[in-house]
Amino acid sequence: MSLAVAIQMDPIEPIDINGDSSFVLGLEAQERGYTLWHYLPNALSLRDGKVTARAQRLELRRELGRHYTMGEPEIIDLSTMDVVLMRQDPPFDMAYITATHILEHIHPKTLVVNDPAQVRNAPEKLFVTHFDGLLPPTLISSDKQAILDFRAEHEDVIVKPLFGNGGAGVFHIKPGDENLTSLMELFTEFYREPMIIQKYLSDVRNGDKRIILVDGEAVGAIDRVPAEGEARANMHVGGQAIKAGMTDRDREICAMIGPSLKERGLVFVGIDVIGNHLTEINVTSPTGIQEINRFDGSKLEALIWDAIEARLNAAG
Repeated sequence: MSLAVAIQMDPIEPIDINGDSSFVLGLEAQERGYTLWHYLPNALSLRDGKVTARAQRLELRRELGRHYTMGEPEIIDLSTMDVVLMRQDPPFDMAYITATHILEHIHPKTLVVNDPAQVRNAPEKLFVTHFDGLLPPTLISSDKQAILDFRAEHEDVIVKPLFGNGGAGVFHIKPGDENLTSLMELFTEFYREPMIIQKYLSDVRNGDKRIILVDGEAVGAIDRVPAEGEARANMHVGGQAIKAGMTDRDREICAMIGPSLKERGLVFVGIDVIGNHLTEINVTSPTGIQEINRFDGSKLEALIWDAIEARLNAAG
């Protein structure tokens, strides 16, 4: 297929070409002969029902220091694109939500990946609550007493912002730690949303597993192991990626959520599993493709584009 593809993402200049998933998705598209455009989320416009973006033609190469070439900015009508990849990083704030509303005007005539309405309806730490029996003990609340009661019951807890990402603002409150009340005050000052509090899972020391699903099917996994003295396994904060296989429990989790992901048009999803528990379903800008590729000798970006092409073919 010869496709016109627009990638809505953050600035391409500083990306890590050996770790960025959007980069390899773009490279694979280029190898297939697709035409690529790049635009920033704040370059998206809606006027009289027409969705446009101030975009630039994009060419990619795996060369440090010269990994991209971009043309002059021009206004493109996104309804003339075959595919729009919505790949900007969270936070999942009102700017992010507004972008999903705008992109709904062109989807599904132009296939937006992932489906913008479903992205809006599936924030990573909330969507997971719809699947019974998968989460560790979890509280989502702004109520101080409810939070203190949950901590008293479980003693060892993780506290994090409901719409954060990359491990930012994640705190491990150990038994005897007297800082929870101060932390609640701090969260109240910076966030209007409730906090999320979960029982601490000691299995995280063995790895927080990232599993990639394509159209609801698990296609690969890595373990992210926290650095010494760190409770967070995110690679943004020093977590180390190591090779991982799929356990029976991992397959059970994927089988439980996979059909819903496919039905919702969530083509490219990354889930986080600690021990026997699912902790997040990442639908906004999942990562982990390149790390899994290196360990497994796979090419997950090709599977994602195969799934996208299949959806386009099915739509006629």
